[in-house]
Amino acid sequence: MKQTLQVRLSQHLALTPQLQQSIRLLQLSTLELHQEVEQMLASNPLLETEEEFSISTPELAANAPAEASSHDTAADGGEAEAPELSAEDFGGTEREDWENGTERDDFDGIRELPSGSGSGSGDDDGERESQESAELTLAQHLIQQLAGHHLSAEDRAVVQVLIESLNEDGYLEDTLEDIAAALAEDEQEREELVDRLRIAQRLLQSLEPAGIAARDLSECLVLQLRAQPRSPAQAIALLICKSHLELLARRDMRRLMLETGADEALLREAQALITRLEPKPGRRFAQGASAAVVPDVIVRKVGREFRVMLNPEVAPKLRINELYANALRATRGGISNSPLGGQLQEARWFIKNIQQRFDTILRVSTAIVERQRGFFTHGELAMKPLVLREIADELGLHESTISRVTTAKYMATPWGTFELKYFFGSGLSTEAGGEASSTAVRALIKQFVAAEDVKKPLSDSALAAMLEEQGIQCARRTVAKYREAMKIAPANLRKAL
Repeated sequence: MKQTLQVRLSQHLALTPQLQQSIRLLQLSTLELHQEVEQMLASNPLLETEEEFSISTPELAANAPAEASSHDTAADGGEAEAPELSAEDFGGTEREDWENGTERDDFDGIRELPSGSGSGSGDDDGERESQESAELTLAQHLIQQLAGHHLSAEDRAVVQVLIESLNEDGYLEDTLEDIAAALAEDEQEREELVDRLRIAQRLLQSLEPAGIAARDLSECLVLQLRAQPRSPAQAIALLICKSHLELLARRDMRRLMLETGADEALLREAQALITRLEPKPGRRFAQGASAAVVPDVIVRKVGREFRVMLNPEVAPKLRINELYANALRATRGGISNSPLGGQLQEARWFIKNIQQRFDTILRVSTAIVERQRGFFTHGELAMKPLVLREIADELGLHESTISRVTTAKYMATPWGTFELKYFFGSGLSTEAGGEASSTAVRALIKQFVAAEDVKKPLSDSALAAMLEEQGIQCARRTVAKYREAMKIAPANLRKAL
């Protein structure tokens, strides 16, 4: 085989480490970015924070010294602000290259919002308990209540095991037998431990919130109903929760009347009792369940203009440590020959890449506001169809860059805080030859359902017909898809008893 040498010309894109860092920083969420900054500060002594450091570019600073991170866009609109059991029971590089470089658990008949009390007492303790739950975990809340029970160390340890076995909704996911098997090897010891665990479970179930330490939804609701005053409706509600939850979920009133022997009026009273119960008694203690999203961009309406600005709370304030930098310059041979010279360059690139990240987020957000003026003025019914390519073409960026910018980045508006991706959506044809945004169509469907007769809820076909009356061509299957995306139950499950 003869060997030869050939010269061949080809082009390919080489991503420098700086460009790779730029792309990676762009797609990070705010939390991930701050973690990245903390790691860089810990590893690079030439990088430091500065409280008064501005992240704005020189151009922005020159144009708006008072608000270096803001862009204004004209828009119509008025003024608006942006936004007891005893113990005995127990038994003892270039920006252009960088930007264009190379993507239902609850039972339907019970409300989702947490109720003030499982017992339905309606006293003034609700507000106090709500404030306490914001500071305490479920385990801490239960342990505080156990302080009034004189338990032996062994009994308290058994209760603690059960508390640690509760999930965030307050349910026991493992059986008592499984818990005992994990703690005891001897069969006789396991049997004794199961008995102690069963008593400890009854103790937990006597605590607040009502329904805690249940094994399933049925037991959770029954525990809450037993804490309420006795009445005919309460007795029927108990019977339904014990044996006929599925019928109630299907709104099978005829079958429920047959199984319970109750008339229609009594069934309605029982349903009202059940819907006031809390299907997830530990929910209000879940840490981070209601954590507020910190927006990256803030939109304010000032007069007839929208002002788009970066949230100063999320922008890291970084600068070069001048003390170390000056010491490097004074060394023999200069910065290039110093072991810290590479870290100085790394710190400079990191600051520049973060500046570029926020500048690009601001540019994209400003373009979104310009394209979706109707939404910012009138709400989601005025949302227009918008795709990533439109913003990419307008700003001269690659479509993948817009995708990175709009992922896990949030904008605070007069209508609430939304992920930037929320403002993008496909369009549906209208009779006038234009297009209606899928977001606006969802808003219409939500309005139709909110205004429907609960005794005769609207089917998907009826919703499609109502949309057609509005000039929007939307198939029944599309209506069903949008309805399911908004977690709206089908018509037969929305029908009131």
